[in-house]
Amino acid sequence: MKYLFTTLITLLMSAANVLADGAKSKVPLADPYVLLDGDTYYAYGTHNADGIEVWTSDDLYVWKYRGLALHRNQTTEERWFWAPEVYHKNGKYYMYYSANEHLYVATSDSPLGPFRQQGTYQMNNLLGSEKCIDSHVFFDDDGKAYLFFVRFTDGNCIWMCELEDDYMTPIDGTLKKCINVTLPWEKLLGRVCEGPNMVKFENKYYLTYSANDYNSQDYAVGCATTSSLSNPTWGKYRDPILCRVENLVGTGHHTIFTDKEGKMRIAFHAHNSTTSVHNRLMYIGTMEFTGRPGRRVLRMTDDPIIRPITNEDVTDGIGGISTGESVKEYFSLSGMRFSEPQKGVNIVRENGKTRKVIVE
Repeated sequence: MKYLFTTLITLLMSAANVLADGAKSKVPLADPYVLLDGDTYYAYGTHNADGIEVWTSDDLYVWKYRGLALHRNQTTEERWFWAPEVYHKNGKYYMYYSANEHLYVATSDSPLGPFRQQGTYQMNNLLGSEKCIDSHVFFDDDGKAYLFFVRFTDGNCIWMCELEDDYMTPIDGTLKKCINVTLPWEKLLGRVCEGPNMVKFENKYYLTYSANDYNSQDYAVGCATTSSLSNPTWGKYRDPILCRVENLVGTGHHTIFTDKEGKMRIAFHAHNSTTSVHNRLMYIGTMEFTGRPGRRVLRMTDDPIIRPITNEDVTDGIGGISTGESVKEYFSLSGMRFSEPQKGVNIVRENGKTRKVIVE
């Protein structure tokens, strides 16, 4: 028991370090998208040449690789499977992604897949063979669905259109340009405006996006707003809302979602390090609206950035510490929890960090 307790405390201290400021994420997803479905978080992103990966988590801190949700043999393309997003509508899961710089939709009965491409080429009626990437779907309160995506016109620019009730067919005559590169901070490397994400709050629409080439350490997230999607007039924030946070660089291509506790979260990628771009890694921050009604501002909070680990890190001993079978018996693969609480060990966490270990 003494060996168990000593090793356990060492393991927990190491776990706290992995989740603490300055640690590196262990989840290699660029362009991450997080779906909360039931009690499980599903993360998808750019990483695998053979298709789209899916990872799962109970708490946003510890993730398990679940394989390919979409394999290239279920599509008509062979390369460049980028920036997936998955939505659960009418009992079916819809995956929007780009492959070979064209936009596609795949469907499945499970968020784990297998997803299968719908149609034989780029989304019906969407710009023919023109190259496009980074699709994002926004479902408004009135039931309308809008597709936001990137065209290679004047660099990378964000456009939008309305979708039919099948969520896959753009409606003729609804194509509109949203935003392109205009601000000084957006022009540091290339003319890139990409990775759209839409949030609605108090009848105002917040379009967040990434600017600069993703290879730049100044790749960052900006925000533009409008009061209408039928006839939008966009106004941009002067400065980015996410840029070089903590010790991370190349922060961008994100998604905003609500967690189990009702917090607004942002999943984004950052460079592998300050000296290397790849593999890009997934991180998760917290966002909020501040200010008075009519003048709300979308911003990052001061909460610590979540730096995910994997279930293998937990099983094998976080930080390279070997736990031994006597500790594995007590340690749950779901993360900082124990599968047998009657053993008398309890962990208290605050803001994602281990604050207290109680041994009864």
